[in-house]
Amino acid sequence: MMLKLFSALTVLSLAGLVHAATEGTDYKVLPKPIPQIQTDKVEVLEFFGYFCVHCHHLDPVLLKHSRSFAKDTYLRTEHVVWQPEMFGLARVAAAVNSSGVKYQANPTVFKAVYEQKINLADSATFKQWVAAQKGFDGKKLIAAYDSAANLNQAKKMQDLTETYRIESTPTVIVGGKYEVLFNGDYQNGMKTIDELITKVRTERGLKQTGSRIKSKGGALAKSANH
Repeated sequence: MMLKLFSALTVLSLAGLVHAATEGTDYKVLPKPIPQIQTDKVEVLEFFGYFCVHCHHLDPVLLKHSRSFAKDTYLRTEHVVWQPEMFGLARVAAAVNSSGVKYQANPTVFKAVYEQKINLADSATFKQWVAAQKGFDGKKLIAAYDSAANLNQAKKMQDLTETYRIESTPTVIVGGKYEVLFNGDYQNGMKTIDELITKVRTERGLKQTGSRIKSKGGALAKSANH
């Protein structure tokens, strides 16, 4: 029994050595930290664009992975505004964020903008398009889009883009301090995100906690005890 437990723990230790986030290769430190929305938690912040093919590919991976975040970690997404015509898409992103339908609506919005070339930056086109969708609650999305706060939320996205000089998408930042370098490998990037989350917890003296989804390693160690 002890031998089985030792073997299981050895496997886990070796697995942990397979990917160790390295500064300059897997991440870089921002010269100017970005304030988090929730200061008592660890923020994973993504700057993205619905027009961006790389964001289109990262989105399902990041959204799925964010479901495994522990309760002290959250995902925040901000649409970049580099040109005036992007402000309309920032309004869409703000509505998606505040409506509570992000996980259902985001893939469809990406497909409409990037693949189908539908001009969702135009308010009338966006509302007409939403009314025809069946995969999410369109009424909630329209209500969020028409809310008094929507324009202000989009303006904040524009200000963030300019203030922190976001020059490319997707840009993912952990703890307001560490920018993930994906190197074209989004799945490996999720491992980097997890390691940076742990790094931020350690630096802040926060309690280390597991993800919401039980890890395979934990299950392996548990089975070795039986």
